[in-house]
Amino acid sequence: MQEKILILDFGSQYTQLIGRRVRELNIYCEIYPYNHYPEIDESVKGVILSGSPFSVRDENAPKPDLSKIKGKLPLLGVCYGAQYMAHYFGGEVLPSDSREYGRANLGFIDQECELFQKMTLGTQVWMSHGDTIERLPENYKIIASTADVKNAAYKIEGETTYAIQFHPEVYHTTEGKQLLQNFAVDICGCKQDWTPTSFIETTVAELKEKLGNDKVVLGLSGGVDSSVAGVLLYQAIGKNLTCIFVDNGLLRKNEFESVLDSYKDMGLNVIGVDAKQKFWDDLKGVTDPEGKRKIIGRDFIEVFDAEAHKIKDVKWLAQGTIYPDVIESVSVNGPSATIKSHHNVGGLPEKMNLKVVEPLNLLFKDEVRRVGKALNIKKELLGRHPFPGPGLGIRILSDVTPEKVRILQEADAIFINGLREWNLYDDVWQAGVMLLPVQSVGVMGDERTYENVVALRAVMSTDGMTADWVHLPYEFLAKISNEIINKVRGINRVVYDISSKPPATIEWE
Repeated sequence: MQEKILILDFGSQYTQLIGRRVRELNIYCEIYPYNHYPEIDESVKGVILSGSPFSVRDENAPKPDLSKIKGKLPLLGVCYGAQYMAHYFGGEVLPSDSREYGRANLGFIDQECELFQKMTLGTQVWMSHGDTIERLPENYKIIASTADVKNAAYKIEGETTYAIQFHPEVYHTTEGKQLLQNFAVDICGCKQDWTPTSFIETTVAELKEKLGNDKVVLGLSGGVDSSVAGVLLYQAIGKNLTCIFVDNGLLRKNEFESVLDSYKDMGLNVIGVDAKQKFWDDLKGVTDPEGKRKIIGRDFIEVFDAEAHKIKDVKWLAQGTIYPDVIESVSVNGPSATIKSHHNVGGLPEKMNLKVVEPLNLLFKDEVRRVGKALNIKKELLGRHPFPGPGLGIRILSDVTPEKVRILQEADAIFINGLREWNLYDDVWQAGVMLLPVQSVGVMGDERTYENVVALRAVMSTDGMTADWVHLPYEFLAKISNEIINKVRGINRVVYDISSKPPATIEWE
């Protein structure tokens, strides 16, 4: 039985980050809404309570039932979790005179306390709360303070229950990893044996047992998630796995052929389907971004379904779902507001009447890459930038035509290849070119031109939730601009997008 830490989510923006930091310690953890978590069994070594946008004094504030946890298992309350245990067990939590947000330093640490072992007096922490613990219950002992926050951390005497008013999971808490290690390893007794290799061994064994001799079909995209899922499944069931890779006419230049070649080297049984014309025909004249997404998603399902039906006795549909998607779908706040519809194989299970298998649904993106590395998947594939499911269809900011696809593919190839040649590719999380619905006046030779404008976009991010534009060298941008204008027929102006997310999004549509 895999030992784990449970993280109970109260709706904090940082909850996933707590999970990632715990897993960086090679300790398995799972995130659940505070009001919907599984039975506590012997595999649970400890529990962490997250922060929250709520105040404990709000009428509708989250009120978790801790009767099976508190005093029975090691427990760490973070921010709201700390305030909740103080407020509901006899203390007093009041609004701060001023919002406690930003960097602070621990001017007092109880260095005999297990939670602060190997930590430095004066260490920097990150505060983010509007309330403060004014008075602790009787059997609660202060174990850390800052200049402005007396009760910055406490321990309940007679229990392995600890609480902190700062966030150990964020980068600005300089010794946050040490604190989490103190809790998970020294207090909870976790062994730190959850590694990519152990995940592969466990997952392959589970897939063999679950799938037996059944046949499985997987939609490959050329991206990291579906590729790692494919290799794991192949290790478990071999020839009973069939992969389908659809060319929707909206891939990068020569991507269909190069991705198919890379999969052959990996031993996967891949069917390549050239469906360009169908997608182009159905997208003709459509300019609404959401309309384009729906057509691309619908056509993908139709093409994939038709190909899958050519394979006899398929029982399972495999998907490259990863853990953030799972967390989002069961969030304490419900699924987040829809900014745009996501293109995946979401409609396929219902249409095809297949059981679903998701080998990666317990992994974060960075963990998927580490597992891929342990599976000896090529670095070029594992390091690929994310690419939107609708592909270039949402980077053409008007109706899609084969000619516009050609223009964008050629410009995009120059930009992406340039990033590689200048050793900038790995410094960028995602990059691409947008074909704008704008034409501008230019001069080429002695002739006046009236041609297309493209925008280059390059961002740095960890998970796509937030992103900053990358400060690419001026010399690089100048070279790429010059090369695109000179080599791509139909473009006479190049601009660079310096918007961050939020308020902008990574894609333009």
